[in-house]
Amino acid sequence: MICEPVSAGGVAGEWISPAKTPLDKAILYFHGGGFRLGSVSSHRDLIAQIAFASGCRVLAINYRLAPEHRFPAALDDALAAYRWMLDRGLKPDNIAFAGDSAGGNLVLSAMLALRERRLPLPVSAVLMSPWTDLAATGASYVSRAEADPIHQRPMILALAKNYLGGQGDPCDPLVSPLYADLAGLPPLLIQVGDRETVLDDSVMFADLARAAGVDVHLEVWDGMIHVFQMFGAELAEAHRAIASIAQFLNRHLHIKAERASS
Repeated sequence: MICEPVSAGGVAGEWISPAKTPLDKAILYFHGGGFRLGSVSSHRDLIAQIAFASGCRVLAINYRLAPEHRFPAALDDALAAYRWMLDRGLKPDNIAFAGDSAGGNLVLSAMLALRERRLPLPVSAVLMSPWTDLAATGASYVSRAEADPIHQRPMILALAKNYLGGQGDPCDPLVSPLYADLAGLPPLLIQVGDRETVLDDSVMFADLARAAGVDVHLEVWDGMIHVFQMFGAELAEAHRAIASIAQFLNRHLHIKAERASS
């Protein structure tokens, strides 16, 4: 695996590339961490697993974090990195977005912003435990409270306030994609664990996206926690989830990957 630091439109990032990957195709990855934590380094293992399984190189970026850089700084960095990829000759039909948790939010927000600006969208997107509702209205915040070892609603609301500041609106569609008009988005793969308090962020979003005509495949993984895919070396379910991600990406990026089942 080759890891090459890069400045993507002024945003620090890293190309993570298995050997012999096509140079005309790429995944743009946004890490999770509640818009406050995380980096390419913290998520490099997960990103590398996706790159290896799919046979596609990945550009992962260190977008700016709150509270020093509140909304829309992260979104601006995501859009800058995508424009940089296009400026370097990559075609939208050969780019997929992917992200986990807050990074999944950023995947959706970036695509909605591109659509607003009448700019070309990526061919598809992968969302792992996406945070789609910063107002935290889902019933799973109650029904999964005892089962989830990571996130509780007060913590989610605190992260949202940290990202938005005192005057920010958690129901702004570019902040919480759950409240957006979702028509015109590309095919989506959503994976989420059944034990997550943010389960309904995925379930409600998938329902609304389908109603808007979006091709959505939702996978709810029994017994799994938030971004369980990070444990690909330890959990058979994580390994299978990454293989499913690879198959989805291969189908839309038209890559023949021999690694997905290895």
